[in-house]
Amino acid sequence: METILKYFSKLTDAQKQQFEALYDLYHDWNNKINVISRKDIDSLYEHHVLHSLAIANAIKFRPGTKVLDFGTGGGFPGIPLAIMFPETQFKLIDGTGKKILVVNEVSKAIGLKNCEAEQIRGENEQGKYDFVVSRAVMQLPDLIRIIKKNISNNHRNSMPNGIFCLKGGDVSNEISKFKHIAEVTDISKMFNEEWFKNKYLIYVPL
Repeated sequence: METILKYFSKLTDAQKQQFEALYDLYHDWNNKINVISRKDIDSLYEHHVLHSLAIANAIKFRPGTKVLDFGTGGGFPGIPLAIMFPETQFKLIDGTGKKILVVNEVSKAIGLKNCEAEQIRGENEQGKYDFVVSRAVMQLPDLIRIIKKNISNNHRNSMPNGIFCLKGGDVSNEISKFKHIAEVTDISKMFNEEWFKNKYLIYVPL
């Protein structure tokens, strides 16, 4: 939890309590349903929560913004972002039912009112959103092909509607088709922990 406070010091007491609760909740659920790799669960705050919050470092979602978390897995980046932006509406989708079960239970346990989760394939999601967020689900061109239909024409934020994607390693091939519009941010310039080397946040306006 100290890792989060190091970079986000202006959290409300309610937000601090919600972030603190994630550790026990995910440890408990991971013993029943393996949603985070066993070797990674002890690094929950750095590798999952803070990693998700790289998006919060790049954009401050305005009240009323609608965000789709595509392929949320156990709730990342959606749940940390929903805590950070309580007046933004989040929908978290994944094709695996047991992962959505965990997302719903964690969300309910910490009292999130701005977050819903559904087991559905991205191709079948028909809702309209200001932004799509995703963490290493698939190659960027494939992802954009699927979610373009979900990007709304409403503009309520400082940045044009589009997608924020968390990726690791060499992303040059993935962004080559979009290099004239994509913005790639080196996350190790946001957070100085060693783990963030070669981790990137890609933003593509759509």
